[in-house]
Amino acid sequence: MTTYGVLDVYRIGPGRLTAGLDASPRLDYDTHRRVHGHMPRLPIDDLIALAELGDLRGRGGAGFPFARKLRAVVDSAGRRGAPITVVVNATEGEPAAHKDKVLLSRAPHLILDGADLVARALSAVEIVVGVAHGGPGERSLLNAIHERGITDTVRVVRMPDRFISGEGGALVRGINGERPIPPGRKVRSSDRGVGGMPTMLSNAETYAQLALLAMLGVDMYSSVGLPSEPGTVMLSVTGSARRPAVVETPTGVRLREILDLCDATIGQGVLVGGYHGKWMSAEAAERAEVSRAGFEAMGGVLGAGIVIPLGWESCPLGETARVARYMAGQSAGQCGPCYMGLPDLAQAFGALADGHGHIDAIHRAAATMRGRGACGHPDGTSRFVLSAIDVFADDVMTHSAYGTCGLPTRGVLPLPDEPLSRAAEAQLILDWSRCEGHGLCSLVVPELIKLDTHGYPVVSTASVPGRLEGEARRAIEMCPALALRLTPAPTESRR
Repeated sequence: MTTYGVLDVYRIGPGRLTAGLDASPRLDYDTHRRVHGHMPRLPIDDLIALAELGDLRGRGGAGFPFARKLRAVVDSAGRRGAPITVVVNATEGEPAAHKDKVLLSRAPHLILDGADLVARALSAVEIVVGVAHGGPGERSLLNAIHERGITDTVRVVRMPDRFISGEGGALVRGINGERPIPPGRKVRSSDRGVGGMPTMLSNAETYAQLALLAMLGVDMYSSVGLPSEPGTVMLSVTGSARRPAVVETPTGVRLREILDLCDATIGQGVLVGGYHGKWMSAEAAERAEVSRAGFEAMGGVLGAGIVIPLGWESCPLGETARVARYMAGQSAGQCGPCYMGLPDLAQAFGALADGHGHIDAIHRAAATMRGRGACGHPDGTSRFVLSAIDVFADDVMTHSAYGTCGLPTRGVLPLPDEPLSRAAEAQLILDWSRCEGHGLCSLVVPELIKLDTHGYPVVSTASVPGRLEGEARRAIEMCPALALRLTPAPTESRR
């Protein structure tokens, strides 16, 4: 796989979030003020009105109206007479996401401007910024806090660099000193967040966009982009791009223009919205315009602004299968749809990519999870996997008929390349020359072993998550025929 640090920054049209970055690798506080000016102070009613008029929506993936979040926090605090905390989610646990890393590394004061504007309007007691531990931008953020002299009011919390750690509820749990996983039940941070108190939580780019909106005013802010979706968006472009980059662009620009800027070949299709997003066909990508509505019209989602063109040289089913395995391993393990459903889905799609699976098995696995997860991880992963079946229908037929499309799986879709634990690198192997179909193994570790219609085990090809290593070893010990063993997973399974 290709390894990316903090990506280069490109832009189409005038720079907003990226203003000044062509002349400076990082905007310190004095330079930031010269480029962007000074932040006004707004009472909460004016701030809500500003966010409404500018149609500011969250940039972390869901696109939720920022003004509605503000109102919810104000109402909750009013009912309870409780203090408010402002939280900036800059964890960016998605492997293909880079825009928040760029902002933290190069323009951290825009994020802090937006968070400070909200904190003052809400009379918040504290600002907490969640970042990935040791990730790009952490040092830049800490320096920015010192440059502004706000170390007594802004706290930085380091989170594990995992996919699910970027979920809002997981971040709140981490700030509260708990295990940083989604809470397992629907909890609105506006009602019960940091310390159990009302919390205003949003994504790092969202706060930066709010700062721009306040400094520019609604008319100037809305002078670029679509009337229905004003302003700019930031896109992380990797995959087949020869010049991977974070691109700031006004909404309404053709996706084709963004890809040309990054010297990217669409090839067989483009993944948009990340690993909770959707594949978009090559034909749709050629016609798509960059906006929430524009991507949805072409079968995609804007999500957190992730764009991964596949190119021509890698198997699309193999790429999807390796990400499905990774996503199954990212489960918090606290609800059935994630704990059991995602390994089933990864196994079913892996079998399809290997040429001996069935689409029906994938649809059954996805159906068992639909709408039942404690967080959005099962539904988001299912959406990504199911979109591959639709967009790469010809490849599915070819794999079913011949076992392969003839292309290798080159790891075009970015995945973490840090070493995994020994348990995460292990894989269960079944020796068919020994297996007598006793079926005991499926009772011990049903998450990894199912029985087929003849009562014989079907073993998951996914790497064994650490939480299941003990059960996997018990299954090995209980097998009367000694047909199971645990071995290091193939290199591709670790990616």
